Amino acid sequence: QCCGHCLSLLQGYLFISVLVNSNSELIRLINNAIKNDLSSRNPTFMCLALHCIANVGSREMAEAFAGEIPRILVAGDTMDSVKQSAALCLLRLYKASPDLVLMGEWTSRVVHLLNDQHMGVVTAAISLITCLSSKNPDEFKTCVSLAVSRLSRIVSSASTDLQDYTYYFVPAPWLSCKLLRLLQCYPPPEDGAVKGRLVECLETILNKAQEPPKSKKVQHSNAKNAILFEAISLIIHYDSEPNLLVRACNQLGQFLQHRETNLRYLALESMCTLASSEFSHEAVKTHIETVINALKTERDVSVRQRAADLLYAMCDRSNAKQIVAEMLSYLETADYSIREEMVLKVAILAEKYAVDYSWYVDTILNLIRIAGDYVSEEVWYRVIQIVINRDDVQGYAAKTVFEALQAPACHENMVKVGGYILGEFGNLIAGDPRSSPLVQFNLLHSKFHLCSVPTRALLLSAYIKFINLFPETKATIQEVLRSDSQIRNSDVELQQRAVEYLKLSSIASTDVLATVLEEMPPFPERESSILAKLKKKKGPGAVSVELEDGKERGELNGGADRGGEAAIAASNSTPSPSSDLLGLRSAAPVGGPAPSAGSLLVDVFSEAGSAPPSAASEDPAPPLFVCKNNGVLFENQLLQIGIKSEYRQNLGRMYLFYGNKTSVQFVSFTTTVSCPGELQSHILKCIPSLTHTKPVEPLVEGGAQVQQVINIECLTDFVDAPLLNIKFRYGGALQNITLKLPVTINKFFQPTEMAAADFFQRWKQLSQPQQEAQKIFKASHGMDTEVLKAKLLGLGTALLENVDPNPENYVCAGVIQTKIQQVGCLLRLEPNAQAQMYRLTLRSSKDTVSQRVCDLLAEQF
Repeated sequence: QCCGHCLSLLQGYLFISVLVNSNSELIRLINNAIKNDLSSRNPTFMCLALHCIANVGSREMAEAFAGEIPRILVAGDTMDSVKQSAALCLLRLYKASPDLVLMGEWTSRVVHLLNDQHMGVVTAAISLITCLSSKNPDEFKTCVSLAVSRLSRIVSSASTDLQDYTYYFVPAPWLSCKLLRLLQCYPPPEDGAVKGRLVECLETILNKAQEPPKSKKVQHSNAKNAILFEAISLIIHYDSEPNLLVRACNQLGQFLQHRETNLRYLALESMCTLASSEFSHEAVKTHIETVINALKTERDVSVRQRAADLLYAMCDRSNAKQIVAEMLSYLETADYSIREEMVLKVAILAEKYAVDYSWYVDTILNLIRIAGDYVSEEVWYRVIQIVINRDDVQGYAAKTVFEALQAPACHENMVKVGGYILGEFGNLIAGDPRSSPLVQFNLLHSKFHLCSVPTRALLLSAYIKFINLFPETKATIQEVLRSDSQIRNSDVELQQRAVEYLKLSSIASTDVLATVLEEMPPFPERESSILAKLKKKKGPGAVSVELEDGKERGELNGGADRGGEAAIAASNSTPSPSSDLLGLRSAAPVGGPAPSAGSLLVDVFSEAGSAPPSAASEDPAPPLFVCKNNGVLFENQLLQIGIKSEYRQNLGRMYLFYGNKTSVQFVSFTTTVSCPGELQSHILKCIPSLTHTKPVEPLVEGGAQVQQVINIECLTDFVDAPLLNIKFRYGGALQNITLKLPVTINKFFQPTEMAAADFFQRWKQLSQPQQEAQKIFKASHGMDTEVLKAKLLGLGTALLENVDPNPENYVCAGVIQTKIQQVGCLLRLEPNAQAQMYRLTLRSSKDTVSQRVCDLLAEQF
């Protein structure tokens, strides 16, 4: 009779789990039956109920049972099989509805399941604890010592000690991997004894990897290597034990020539991370020949790509020329799927490690010759910026590009670079009869008819520059501009340029022409946009190479935050997305100053007519939105943009309201949300991901308002903000507005309440110099107590009362929730009313977060 009851119960739960929709009303009706089974002492009934809850996993299930399951999990009389099911069921509910699974009083007892005698309970519990720790690391930090203790017992045990949990002579491999992964949620243990025991464990794992295999079966090597790679990941995560880092590097080096493709792949991937550590970088470099050989001979394209990544990561001044040469050589036969990424890496390395800038020019021109189709605009923009900013390389660049253009088959990107550089610096090589002005012009013009419209537009700009540089070419060039193929060209951009350049060269005096067409001034210092381009190719977590700070980067010359001439030379009058990455704009902002003589050509090619001027602006994220979520984002005489936003954990939703302030309809109304292309190299991993942007209607009637919803997901911490571009036509004129959306890192704060003892304990733990950011500044507004409190709460943190010994100070705590990690932040604001000054101190587990939040908050006071 009991077996029959169990069978019918099993059939019922199976029906519910498989066939009933999780949102069905029937689910609510069976909750009482599940509660009865959970409260019974029959382990079969309890396990069936737990399995059903986990399989359904709906919010209703979480609301009904999230408080009951932890009690079952930690109860002393619960059977081991039920504990396993309870731990995995709770994990399922937490992933589905984390706000409903509150551990609270159960936390310490759940952590102590790591000491359970039953290995199955420990394996299930550690999956739950790892997930909980990744979200609330401080709450579960006591698990570190217990995890180290359990790992030590497993690592030091013989294969016969844990017979039921030994897999092909490897004791508890899955549990070992889970323990090592849990420890990666935390920094190195502060307790010397715990840290010493952990180091011993890691050394033992590395030693066992060197032992002869106890079995020739692949399952044995897979289990053994799984633990090894997880241990190496932990060593890399800590990045504080030089001996272990070097040993890990040497161990990975042995896998670089292993017959198993997967092992070679994993070894290359792990060594990419080791190459960024100051302790193991030199050890990684010793394997350069093996990696180069892998790049040339590997049959699997994914392994070749990892080899290219590792060469990129291990590159420094001592081996830059060798690595760049090998990557250029590989490019000629590289798979098409990775060529663009390889081009970006070569361009970045050549720029970063260029001591002799003639080598840099040669490398980029070689790059264009070998893989011109994969050279993005960012790359050839960048070489032009560097040539313009360095007087010592301009003549060489002009000579080299002139010789490159003489090739019978010349890529269009080479023509772009040649047109720009010869238009600016052709006079530096004009003394040689072989490169006289007319020879230069004829060489460029011979490529004209084979190029696309944007390149032809650039060449026309080079021709008018030639008239200024070489008056003897004026008649020849005017004849070209006067031809029907130019002044009657079907493309309006080319026709307009030809007509206006011809008129300009005819009526302008020599002085006016020299002023309008003067040589490009040096570009202001700015980070390279090629890094951002590479980041987009690689996605979050890519290995980055930072351009060096200080004098060298300044000499290398920054980006191109420039006006009209660069926009004209780059393409037609409508900026492309890649143009925006360089800050090129074809029209002045509304109400902006009149253009200077050096930028007169801006208005010549503006799409705006006599109607109200278009706005092509890139405003910083408004400071007033740092501590508030609603308000007017932008307003001019035509358009008002309101904003309302809400955030929860690492997700956000933003409502944008576009209001037409005129009585005339907006036509072709489009909005585009994108991530900025230029980020500082040390925060390349900090780009937010924006998805599910709902489009707006193309027509906005006069006096009407339309709404757009944008869903935001924060992948990891970031500095820059997403861009919102609005385009529409009003009275026949194109209006173009670019704004920064007020998405800042503090929007993903979750307030954290802490007692005074916990706060100061955590404050002391975050004592490393790179974890702290501090600013002392003059108060810009009044120092009203209630206003200060409102701003601190608006930042997203919890305002902690009665924590600081000085009652005049303000103390806050919060955790920034991202998809990849959680970053705890502590804040202390010390006002000095007498001096009207503040001292603001931020401490967090990540230096970029400390500095960014400090900068954001300082603007508010």
